[in-house]
Amino acid sequence: MRITIVGIGAMGCLFGAYLSQVSEVTLLGHWPEQVATLRQNGLRLIGLDGGESHHRLTVVTTPAAAPPADLVLILVKSYQTAEVAPLVAQLLAPAGIAVTLQNGLNNLAQLTAVLGSECVTLGSTAQGATLIEPGLVRHAGVGPTYLAETDETAVRLRQLACLLQEAGLDTHLVQDAASLLWGKLAINAAINPLGALLNVPNGYLVRNATARKFMVAAAREAAAVAEGLGISLPYADATAQAIAVAQATASNYASMSQDMQRGRPTEIEAICGPIVRYGRQLGIPTPVNGRLLTLINSAEDRV
Repeated sequence: MRITIVGIGAMGCLFGAYLSQVSEVTLLGHWPEQVATLRQNGLRLIGLDGGESHHRLTVVTTPAAAPPADLVLILVKSYQTAEVAPLVAQLLAPAGIAVTLQNGLNNLAQLTAVLGSECVTLGSTAQGATLIEPGLVRHAGVGPTYLAETDETAVRLRQLACLLQEAGLDTHLVQDAASLLWGKLAINAAINPLGALLNVPNGYLVRNATARKFMVAAAREAAAVAEGLGISLPYADATAQAIAVAQATASNYASMSQDMQRGRPTEIEAICGPIVRYGRQLGIPTPVNGRLLTLINSAEDRV
């Protein structure tokens, strides 16, 4: 199975390193320093045990340089989805499929508009990774990966799930895409903005009583909006799940925190934004998500 990963940040490199052990993997990205380092020196990956491994990864900057892909994993920021969708179309082999493992809402819709519903689906992962410098990534937290299976994507997704399991990444197939999407959104809303504002690793949000209070409230609001939309989350309790994920990725700085540290745009509009907007439409209060949205936007304006 030939796999291309779109995105060469922390998560793209993490999945590339693991999958390259069991399949033919190509990474597509445009960050000059990262491309140059990966091509010259390969990827250094600090594992969960603190040990370091080295991975030689094929990195390209244009779809024409990549072989036709049976499967494309999309691991860029949500605000880059519309930009990369045409590139994904060029990457796919005739029977290939694309899977978004991104944060936030609307990624699937944007990809479907370009690729068609028959060859794109979504996934969710609780794996955590931190980019320390170009060419150096730390695997900072472990958690399951879920893939939303459809009739059109079933065969390829089962192959991907088997490869991820073989590579050591716990992976499961599910049927309800909306449940999967909102399940991840609730966790992201609870952890990402707060971690970014405080500039702390995920574990701090559990240990600190005040931070934990806000994290729990954000998750609870997201769950209430999902319920209002008639969507059942893939776990029993959003607050308990947020705490569990933060604990499992205790040493990781959330992706939004990493973006803020580097002065890059965040995904706040794709995470807290939909919760606030749908909450307003449904008459469901979302004061904590609203405040997090405002604060992150203000912090970005300052940068």
